[in-house]
Amino acid sequence: MKIEVLGAHNTETDRARLPCLLVDDVIALDAGGLTSSLTLTRQQAVKSMLLTHHHFDHTRDLIMLAANDTAPPSTVEVYGLSETLEVVYLYLLDGKMYRDYTAWPSKEAPRLLLKPVAPLQQLMVQGHTVMPVSVSHSVPSVGFLIRGESGGSVFYAGDTGVGLDECWRQIAPEVMFIEVTGLNRMEENMLRLRHLTPDLLVKELLLFRQIRGYIPRVIAMHIPLNYEDELRSELSAASKQLEMELEVAYEGLVIEV
Repeated sequence: MKIEVLGAHNTETDRARLPCLLVDDVIALDAGGLTSSLTLTRQQAVKSMLLTHHHFDHTRDLIMLAANDTAPPSTVEVYGLSETLEVVYLYLLDGKMYRDYTAWPSKEAPRLLLKPVAPLQQLMVQGHTVMPVSVSHSVPSVGFLIRGESGGSVFYAGDTGVGLDECWRQIAPEVMFIEVTGLNRMEENMLRLRHLTPDLLVKELLLFRQIRGYIPRVIAMHIPLNYEDELRSELSAASKQLEMELEVAYEGLVIEV
């Protein structure tokens, strides 16, 4: 299973993109940096999208993927919690800012097909086994555990804060993509916003090891560009504490699982 990082940051500039992973060229995990990272030909290969939650930095390119039409038009499946899809429909697909792509070019063959999911409801998506798992964020959110046909598995947490013990009991991936949004000195604010710092991530990973008996390969993303160097330094210190490398995602990173 090939995982490509299209967007690794929570900021967009000429060298940073918003959160998005691409699985085997056909499944997008979130849509922050989706169309801004892919050629039109590669966009047309995307058949399904898994949304962790409704925040704009994770959903923005959904509308552009639909607008960058194919000939003939094809339908992209959009999976997410019912709460996520409701907000996405009301504010991105209501037909006021742009077309309602859930009914265009026709209701029978729309560009976007919204498909609600529930936590721990296992489903098949483009030949991959997918399970949403609840995480702790400021709005209803899930991470996605994905297993490829070859058996490799990856967990994409999306945005999350502390309190992941129930999540950890449901997953045992080989690779985990998880956010680190704030510096250690910002811990109080990150706890309020339900994001992670390097120190908070260490505590959650130690809890994972206590529950599961190991720690998977961990790749941090949702990185703030304006203090990325300092965050990398703190993650390096956290790596020494865990006696393993905490990697930092970057645009263009490709891994095989």
